[in-house]
Amino acid sequence: MSDAAPLCWGVYRELAHSPGRETDDAEILRATGRELSGLGFSVTLKSPDELPGADDFDAVPPFLFVMCEQIPVVERLAAWERRGARVVNRPSGIRNTDRERTIALFREREIPHPRSLLVSTELPARAAYGGPCWLKRADVHAVQEGDVSFAGSPAALAANLERLRSRGIMRAVVQDHVDGDLIKFYGAAGLAENGGPPSWFEWFYHRDQTLSNHAFDPGDLAAATAMAAGALGLDVYGGDAIVSGNGAISVIDLNAWPSFALFRPVAAARIAALLAARFVSSGVVK
Repeated sequence: MSDAAPLCWGVYRELAHSPGRETDDAEILRATGRELSGLGFSVTLKSPDELPGADDFDAVPPFLFVMCEQIPVVERLAAWERRGARVVNRPSGIRNTDRERTIALFREREIPHPRSLLVSTELPARAAYGGPCWLKRADVHAVQEGDVSFAGSPAALAANLERLRSRGIMRAVVQDHVDGDLIKFYGAAGLAENGGPPSWFEWFYHRDQTLSNHAFDPGDLAAATAMAAGALGLDVYGGDAIVSGNGAISVIDLNAWPSFALFRPVAAARIAALLAARFVSSGVVK
């Protein structure tokens, strides 16, 4: 690396997209920034509101690591990326976590996931109900109560569709309920950009469930979730999966750069190492 510390910005997640996780989301970005500074980068952390306009590229450093999700901000990042900035996660990957995009990419790449249908919230429930299911808004992940709801009957699904429709949400995903143990996972992609195994991976069981302790191969979980992240174009990711009685793994949700709250110190170090590798591979850092 050259004597002059390469400049990079870290961008916080919007508060509206961190319900109940405002502090955790901010702390993982700060911790990652500290680790990246220790690797020789000059790091400045900014809120989305502090970013310059899309056309003000001269004010933008060559490297950004971001947790923001709102479309206007992500589109601004995409404009800078097209002009040569290196952004992790990539703006296209962030947009791909919109559920309607996710389920299409999961089908295309044959990622193991429950049957998921994109529907209009005006659709009669009987046309969408195929058994116990989860109704999820089709765009962003859950940002308030009611964005994700369980339906054990057509009547429950109809009520849930109506609640989303009354809020002006016109598209939703109906996802089959899968019995099994619910797992939370975190990951960072491989340091080489070749779609290989993750450079770091952790998982744990969600609280507030009666575990069946279904046997499964953690290596299969790491591989399946890395494939899912690769399908969306994410380097820093987390989400939820179900392990069924036969050991089968279903990825039910995938997010860009979660809070990593239970693993913050090690996650920050591993993410910073990944960022450094990505920034060096751009050819700007020597």
